Amino acid sequence: MTSDLLTAFILYAFVTSITPGPNNTMLLASGANYGLRATMPHLLGINLGFCILVLAAGFGIGGLFTAFPFLHTLLRYGGAAYLLHLAWKIARAGGTGSEGGRDRPMTFFQAAAFQWVNPKAWIMAIGAIATYTPVDGFFGYVLVVAAIYVLANGPCLLVWAAAGTALRGFLSEPVRLRVFNVVMALALVASLYPILAEAGR
Repeated sequence: MTSDLLTAFILYAFVTSITPGPNNTMLLASGANYGLRATMPHLLGINLGFCILVLAAGFGIGGLFTAFPFLHTLLRYGGAAYLLHLAWKIARAGGTGSEGGRDRPMTFFQAAAFQWVNPKAWIMAIGAIATYTPVDGFFGYVLVVAAIYVLANGPCLLVWAAAGTALRGFLSEPVRLRVFNVVMALALVASLYPILAEAGR
């Protein structure tokens, strides 16, 4: 991997990690509702789960989508359905101990498993493997790509969770928290548009 390719991939990893998407939107909402400490298992689950997904994509699972295109379509729409379910739960959340929604944030294992039905995560993983992994020494470079993603992804996820936590004082008013959760739910739904629009082409 040349230094130019490595620099380009680091930029790609940072941009795809920091920009809004399902994971970041849910971390923002979780930080606002439950605080940074309670959200950390969710954050760590995303990071590890996505690392495993990148490795799986690099070691051949991504090739199944080329051989069997219907699997990609199934993942796309199945993931979208699950994201709509999560958006509904966020919209109904009212913070710790609320009667209307979840009484705890997503767990480590739930967050890690979610990466496998997260359409944006698959696009990021397959895009990284297809574009930035040299053919010579391919399997070794898959490990490098996964490691760089872990290093880039962690701080970006932390920014979103911390931003949500910083809003807790402002959102201590139940009405404000309710409005915020509905807005986050709508943002999560909106994050599906590019994915589904691409599928319709």
